[in-house]
Amino acid sequence: MAAEKGGIIDTTMHLLGTIEVFRQRRNAVILAHNYQLGEIQDAADFVGDSLELSRKAAETTADTIVFCGVHFMAETAKILSPQKTVLIPDLEAGCPMADMITVERLREFKAKYPGRPVVAYVNTSAAVKAEVNICCTSANAVQVVESIDADEILFVPDKCLADYVASKTKKKIIPYPGFCPTHHRILPEDILRQKALHPEALVVGHPECTRAVIELADFVSSTSGMLRVVKESQAREFIIATEQGILHRLQAENPGKKFYSPTEHTICPNMKKITLEKLAWSLEDMQYPIEIPAEIIEKARGAIERMLEIV
Repeated sequence: MAAEKGGIIDTTMHLLGTIEVFRQRRNAVILAHNYQLGEIQDAADFVGDSLELSRKAAETTADTIVFCGVHFMAETAKILSPQKTVLIPDLEAGCPMADMITVERLREFKAKYPGRPVVAYVNTSAAVKAEVNICCTSANAVQVVESIDADEILFVPDKCLADYVASKTKKKIIPYPGFCPTHHRILPEDILRQKALHPEALVVGHPECTRAVIELADFVSSTSGMLRVVKESQAREFIIATEQGILHRLQAENPGKKFYSPTEHTICPNMKKITLEKLAWSLEDMQYPIEIPAEIIEKARGAIERMLEIV
């Protein structure tokens, strides 16, 4: 066992060394989403939510962006930095919720409700972003909706985030029936069970959770918001109702506090596809580059920039 452990450590150190060599050689910046494997978060230059990371990348002097996340996130980075090379270490790292809304389905949805403006969660493809009025994140969705001069608004693709926004505005939100499978696996009884085990713990939920879970939360926020809530809170224990990859960062930044996942099922398999090996191969072989037609980039960037003007 000791020999095996030593071998794992040696392999990890070799991979980290390779990553560092090619990071410098490619003038690359490595971005990792909060849901990535701990080893990927530790190897990254920046860790955060998808839009936060894309903005960080746009501000750097790097020629190459390696996005350790899922496909729509790497696309967003390319939209905001079209002159840079954007790589995703695993092309199979997709987002089931983003896949639920295609351009064709979006057009059908818009045709059912003509004249209504469309807000798209950033968890969508570049092609979908190119056909909406404005984008939003889970952190700013309410502000974005409030900024629109219309009483009825189409919201794609997440019906749970749409429901949460509807509870915070007087505008009528017409939701598209998409959802995040990982957040839907968090059930109210999971929260109640953890509360029984840890009665002093605060419940921090993500707005991609169902309404029944949201109603049990002490705080509801995006992943970046969760980090702030935990840091500023006097509480010592937290039940974190989102993908459990964020517990790695929460624990690292708050060593004196304890964190609990509501259930062992809060793992997004797509977020765990990228490993140190794949990160090293991506940098060494410059794989896999994100390619988006120029006209899609231009239109999609407009929807993102309109959001950034608000918040």
